[in-house]
Amino acid sequence: MMKIMQRALLSAIAVLSSCVIVAAQPPAPAAGKGGPPPPRLVLSVTTTAWPDGGEVPMRNAGRGENKSPAFEFHWSLGPNPAAAPDTLQTYAVIFHDVENSSMKTTVDTLHWSAFNIPGTAKSLPEGLAAGDLPDGTRNGPGIAARGGNPGAYFGPGAGPGPIHHYVFEFYALDTKLDLPANTTREDLLKAMDGHVIGKAAYFGRFHAPPAQ
Repeated sequence: MMKIMQRALLSAIAVLSSCVIVAAQPPAPAAGKGGPPPPRLVLSVTTTAWPDGGEVPMRNAGRGENKSPAFEFHWSLGPNPAAAPDTLQTYAVIFHDVENSSMKTTVDTLHWSAFNIPGTAKSLPEGLAAGDLPDGTRNGPGIAARGGNPGAYFGPGAGPGPIHHYVFEFYALDTKLDLPANTTREDLLKAMDGHVIGKAAYFGRFHAPPAQ
């Protein structure tokens, strides 16, 4: 009888121990909560003209040949290449010199902008033409567009002093912008607000070589 009671007691202890172990384990996170966020589509751009953050060559400088650099558009999902989102309609680019300030304000110098670049585009060619282009791309506000001239690329133009830092900001939009070519930078940004489904940036440095 004593042995039977001992066996029953040991069995009860074993059951109780397993319950404690199970209870001590944290509950599995609910779907979509507590785990890593799912990967999302990300836009990036590349150019062979110079490495990101490197020095802009004279070929692409306002003091040189003043040709816009060729850029390629890339979409990725996590570490893997991916197709562009179905909602993509157009791209826009804003190129500015972050070193300058305009009219004693916090606004820096806008060199060039272009919008309504077709969402089907995989790249921008080198030496983009001025004004409105056959594919619907519209050159917008910037240095070249001052005085009522057609908008066009205007490359870095810093003198032989300190190096200036420039950035090309690319926006992927779920809409086509109903704006005139002579719109303002402020109105361009306002029209894009609420429609950005991807953004990328590419940087460059420039100053003119010292005079010989």
